[in-house]
Amino acid sequence: MEKKAATTEEPLLAPRSEHTVAAEAKRLLSLAGPLVASCILQNVVQLVSVMFVGHLGELPLAGASLASSLANVTGFSLLVGMASALDTLCGQAFGARQYGLLGLYKQRAMLVLALACVPIAAVWANAGRILILLGQDRDIAAEAGAYSRWLILSLVPYVPLACHVRFLQTQSIVVPVMASSGATALGHVLVCWALVFKAGMGSKGAALSGAISYSVNLAMLALYVRLSSACKRTWTGFSTEAFRDLLRFTELAVPSAMMVCLEWWSFELLVLLSGLLPNPKLETSVLSICLTKLVLLMWITLRINWEKEATKAKETVFSSSLPVA
Repeated sequence: MEKKAATTEEPLLAPRSEHTVAAEAKRLLSLAGPLVASCILQNVVQLVSVMFVGHLGELPLAGASLASSLANVTGFSLLVGMASALDTLCGQAFGARQYGLLGLYKQRAMLVLALACVPIAAVWANAGRILILLGQDRDIAAEAGAYSRWLILSLVPYVPLACHVRFLQTQSIVVPVMASSGATALGHVLVCWALVFKAGMGSKGAALSGAISYSVNLAMLALYVRLSSACKRTWTGFSTEAFRDLLRFTELAVPSAMMVCLEWWSFELLVLLSGLLPNPKLETSVLSICLTKLVLLMWITLRINWEKEATKAKETVFSSSLPVA
């Protein structure tokens, strides 16, 4: 009894051996490296599209920059934030070895996010009018409106893609995500060039290229989930159970989205406000390029979720304190 009492009173942040620290650091880096790389590569798609539009002139670039900022504020930030609810749900389910729940949570996320796309698409379809009401230059607003309407198509593959990425990352399957994102980023350059210049679609082709590249990335990850032995326990196919408890998922997804949006909007609102400056074509283009963000995923929370659900308190605190040190 005395021995047990001494064990429970052992401090959580007890000194660790160099071997333990090195092993944990290696484990975290093996997860963080591909996560950071995949996050950067996923953001390259929108960045490359705007860069290609920049070769068309000052006005198309200003319109595409303004449309991208509006799309991020009203759409992509919300979807990314809502999909981050899978970090909590899938992370805890994986730590508790309830593997079947991961596939179920992914299906619910796709359904909820798909419903959220309805008002998002309505906003993008009327982006030109909204920007004019906000005091933006009419020429730039017209360009942004056309770009936003073509961006609506990218919502179709983006929703399941975001859910697939979270689904795999919570299982520590990060290398395939990085590989597919890298292949997509390289292919996106060719797709943009073909649509913008070869097909003569201009800025509309740049917006459409995002939908094509997201679809390619989704196809690669979906094939991996379907064929890989690593996902046999977590993905057993579509189920009608996914239509249950959608409200509970939404209750978790909305606060998650707000946390992401508050960070994301602070940058994008600067681009929208730049359209009110005396030379909006130049100011919007330059500021958009300067504020291009690389949103890094909070990979440390995955490790904490797994350890917390497995009730390994000391390892959890040690894992979370290591990157800070």
